[in-house]
Amino acid sequence: MDLFDKCRAFTSAREAMTAGIYPYFAPFENSDATTARLDGREIVMAGSNNYLGLTKDPRVLDAARAALQESGTSCTGSRLLNGNLRLHEELEAELADLLGKPAALVFSTGYGANVGTISALMTRGDTVVLDREAHASAIDGAQMTLGRVRFFAHNDVDDLRRKLVLAGRDGGGVLVVVDGVYSMGGDVCPLPEIVAACRQHGATLLVDDAHGVGVLGQGRGTCAQLGLTDEVDLITITFSKSFASIGGAVLGDADVIHYLRHHARAEIFSASLSPANTAAALAAVRVARAEPWRGRRAMENAAYVAAALADLGLPVGTSDSPIIPVHTGEALRTAFLWRRLMDLGVYTNAVLPPAASPRLRASFMATHTRDHLDRVVAAFRTMAGEGLVDGRTGTAA
Repeated sequence: MDLFDKCRAFTSAREAMTAGIYPYFAPFENSDATTARLDGREIVMAGSNNYLGLTKDPRVLDAARAALQESGTSCTGSRLLNGNLRLHEELEAELADLLGKPAALVFSTGYGANVGTISALMTRGDTVVLDREAHASAIDGAQMTLGRVRFFAHNDVDDLRRKLVLAGRDGGGVLVVVDGVYSMGGDVCPLPEIVAACRQHGATLLVDDAHGVGVLGQGRGTCAQLGLTDEVDLITITFSKSFASIGGAVLGDADVIHYLRHHARAEIFSASLSPANTAAALAAVRVARAEPWRGRRAMENAAYVAAALADLGLPVGTSDSPIIPVHTGEALRTAFLWRRLMDLGVYTNAVLPPAASPRLRASFMATHTRDHLDRVVAAFRTMAGEGLVDGRTGTAA
């Protein structure tokens, strides 16, 4: 069999492009965060993770420019050898203080933070137990290990307990991995019950708070929101959401972070985060700390749209975050609805299996105005009036 046969057999994306309903890799122009230009038209950006609206903030831009001028475009090496900057260490100290953990380790991507942490900690005989909807980076990190990998049903603590019983019989260490806020549904994990289950069974707990930090808990994230920071062993985050940059970090006890600094291959064998990206993230963290209203505003904006869509009879799911899922029921219909929203001047994310069940994923920023929000609602109202979505059943018609 030719290795490339699978590539030639992959035709669905080209078919969607030909039909004009391909919802990925859109070439945006001139974005101001809340709006962008696409094919020469202005659209409301309701599909971004820029929850605090900081990607165009002058303070963040100025910090990135200054670091670029001072330290260049790249460190051209790993942090272990020649790519470590005082900026990296300053960012780590700021993050540790923000999230209430003793130490932090910065990675070049949020993906790398999960992959590097999980794969470094797990050895032969250990077990990773993941929520079925945990981020792909956590799943990839688990599958790179020599240990066992088990999944429990999404947010089902009873199923988690059953998997922990099995893991205990297997022997070895046990790591439980959950998201603080799930990126496709916007729902928050039942952290108090998960913490209790982990303590009962002697398991270590890692919370990936990519979509919670900066927004929940006065910016300190899901664990702080629920008063459980001290009960969670490790927290991973990314800078590509609230913190207006790229990169990621893991936070925990100092001895664990020291170990990861010398064993996480995703950090040791990757070029370090660029000076400009590091400075941008650091500036964004400081703005977020000084202006906690941003997280609250993002939540308020999402709640406003969710209530309006629910009034239209649309299935907006249960979200405690700036993310609103609108379930569509079928993959092809999702692409058509995404295209219609685009024609109406609103960009959302078309989510298809295996990422999650078919849905439109909308997300909102602190800097969206009421006019932006009303334009999003008006677009969905138009689709409902056209019969493209059925308000009685809350699914695609």
